[in-house]
Amino acid sequence: MHTLAQLKSGQLIGCKRLQLTEGLTEFPREIFTLADSLEILDLSNNQLSSLPDDLDQLHQLKIIFASNNCFDHLPEVLGRCPKLEMIGFKSNQIKQVSGASLPLQTRWLILTDNQIELLPARMGELHQLQKLALAGNQLTELPATMANCHNLELVRLSANRLVALPNWLLTLPKLAWLAFSGNPFSHVEHCQSASVPNISPAQYQLGEVLGQGASGVIYRAQLNQQPSKEVAVKVFKGGITSDGYPSDELDCCLTTGIHPNLIKVLAQVDETEQLALVMELIPANYTNLGSPPSLQSCTRDTFADGTQFTPSQIHLIGQQMADTLAHMHQQGVSHGDIYAHNILINEQNQVLFGDFGAATHLNHITPEQQTAMEAIEVRAFGCLLDDLLGLVTAEAPILTGKLRALAAQCVSNQVEQRPNFSTLKTLLYDLTQNE
Repeated sequence: MHTLAQLKSGQLIGCKRLQLTEGLTEFPREIFTLADSLEILDLSNNQLSSLPDDLDQLHQLKIIFASNNCFDHLPEVLGRCPKLEMIGFKSNQIKQVSGASLPLQTRWLILTDNQIELLPARMGELHQLQKLALAGNQLTELPATMANCHNLELVRLSANRLVALPNWLLTLPKLAWLAFSGNPFSHVEHCQSASVPNISPAQYQLGEVLGQGASGVIYRAQLNQQPSKEVAVKVFKGGITSDGYPSDELDCCLTTGIHPNLIKVLAQVDETEQLALVMELIPANYTNLGSPPSLQSCTRDTFADGTQFTPSQIHLIGQQMADTLAHMHQQGVSHGDIYAHNILINEQNQVLFGDFGAATHLNHITPEQQTAMEAIEVRAFGCLLDDLLGLVTAEAPILTGKLRALAAQCVSNQVEQRPNFSTLKTLLYDLTQNE
């Protein structure tokens, strides 16, 4: 975090990244003194409603974030910035997005939680676009031109007003992470699981925070029973998250049911003031398999320096994940966020999978669309295998080669040629049977 005083005094000359949060109502002209170096500009959490018409003088600018401001349209000057490829205007009041506001080199466009009703046909000209976040708007359709966005990998469409799921979207060759819950065509009634009781917040005591994400905060907690039981409680945030409505996350989690590699749900809280899931506490020896994508990796996970996996580890992780995802799709639920950072693992390579924030009910789309959705998730599984194989040790080269071949099948640009998860379970089992 920087200060306006530092900027005005010249202390920041030469910096590549600038972050200012000072209740700004006007764009500080002093930012232009950084034109020869500035690559990342973060003006989130201010009160800005416009950008200067000469913003394109920031000729090195690659990334701009302006979330939680007062914009009612996406500024057209963005489209003239020569190197701008990442745009984040989450949680404004944006109603209008003109084609002129979109640089053709855009890779990452985040417009979550606005009031957008229509996107321009120019979207189809964004041939470099990889990540598109549109949850929490008022879209009733997507431009058909977007069928040309062949590099799209991650799309968030939840909590809009879409009346149908466009078939062209399901055929995009690189799409691997898709969420569309909370739209009229995908609406489901609230799930009440017979095996998961509904309790009140008075029945547990919250303790320390264990973690938090886009949709809620996870606490260590004590159930008020005899004997007392230590659990984890995810308390959902209100409103719209980057992936959609918290209620859809809860419903998808309950619909999926029980599986040995899913974090077990013990109870739910469904009250006007609070929505929560009570889950088994994950043992302390479990750690995250990976870390979330970076600004540079965009859609692919990152890993700590020195991380390595043996071929047998990758094989075992793959078997457990394929079995888990086959179970989910059999229940009519897609996960939408198959990533190493959502996988927990212990020393015995036992996997626990969670975070249903981007999950989607599939039982209101056609059987053909459900099959296509599974193929999209299979590509995400292939990307996961590919990420792990990028860190594989040199031992067991034959198994490594087989895993690479399987990952290649999963990420095939020919969507219909990818195996489904039931087939993947068999293929993974067979990999080591003839050795």
